[in-house]
Amino acid sequence: MLVSCNPKPINPLENILSQKDTIISNVIKRADEYKVQIIYTQTDRDSTNAPIFTDFDYLLDSSAYFYPASMVKMPIAFLALEKLNELKKQGFPIDKFTALEIDSVREFQSSVKKDSTSKTGYANIANYIKKVFLVSDNDAYNRLFEFLGRDYINAKLKEKGITPARITHRLSSFNSNNKYTNPITFFADSVLYRQEEIISEKKYLPLIVNKTLKGKGYINKNDELVNEKMDFSQKNYFPLKSLHKTLQRIIFPNYFPDNKQFNLSDSDYEFLYKSMGMLPVESDFPKYDNKKYYDSYVKFFMFGNSKNNIPKNIRVLNKVGRAYGYLIDCAYIVDFDNKVEFFLSAVIHVNENRVFNDDKYEYEQIGFPFLAELGRKIYEHELQREKKIIPDLSKLERLYE
Repeated sequence: MLVSCNPKPINPLENILSQKDTIISNVIKRADEYKVQIIYTQTDRDSTNAPIFTDFDYLLDSSAYFYPASMVKMPIAFLALEKLNELKKQGFPIDKFTALEIDSVREFQSSVKKDSTSKTGYANIANYIKKVFLVSDNDAYNRLFEFLGRDYINAKLKEKGITPARITHRLSSFNSNNKYTNPITFFADSVLYRQEEIISEKKYLPLIVNKTLKGKGYINKNDELVNEKMDFSQKNYFPLKSLHKTLQRIIFPNYFPDNKQFNLSDSDYEFLYKSMGMLPVESDFPKYDNKKYYDSYVKFFMFGNSKNNIPKNIRVLNKVGRAYGYLIDCAYIVDFDNKVEFFLSAVIHVNENRVFNDDKYEYEQIGFPFLAELGRKIYEHELQREKKIIPDLSKLERLYE
């Protein structure tokens, strides 16, 4: 059910971003250089507890390219669950917890026979999705990409109205031939479903968006400096608004028309909510070292510049991205004690020397402090904002008890 809030109030971002002598103001003074984009959605409730969204944005521009990095893992995780449901409807008795093996049939592919991070010792879709959200695992994303195939991915995004967007390649992988996927076998005591190699039939032409040529140089595969702009026209593309609306489709699916929702079960949604809001230390399978994977490892808003523990009353259901100097976070943030909830998405680019692939980016000095402070300021605003109806967050809160 589509609900709108009218008239639209004054944009609170204007006041937050205009405050002087803050971490935020130092970035906003050079917002064009840092390629900042922000979307903030106030979330109110009606008498039935259904959401009422009011969007505010800053320098939002879907036609200006930025590299989405690990943000593409979020829609891939959602689509993997949807594909499992489609296969189940076709009569294959598999789900997200079904054991699987991944074969290699080309020289540039790698196989998976066992997975020691899984409770059963075998890989499964659920475990890959948990890895994606808990620590932004690249291999887990690549295996989900192989399960889907890029033609399926992009057709589904278009079908759901998640545009503009395009996902065409794996991440940080020696297997750069994204036209081909590995065969996958789901099994129990016997083979339950075998997916043969998927060969992409669609030709993906260079992106026709602004500013896909970036910087003044890059380090190539031979570790050599190339004094030319880096070409991103064949990279993944997922603008901030598309990411923001993708997350909203999961948190509040009934806000969107049936044909624009992901085809997921109630248990899928609960699994996603728990996985997206869980901290690495709270996971038994996979198990993570809290010293390396601290609470804010993939929680940039509010906590990204600190390694302190996140308060138990606050949950951040989100996905982050970090690569080539880009930092992105797309989040639904809740405070169960104070009945606060809001959506926030933002991107910043920190690459002072304008050279890509040299691992010299100002993440710690500028990027993380900016996103953390932005999240805190929005949260502080939400604490003071009056609401006619207090949201019932109990169903979500119970998932973390």
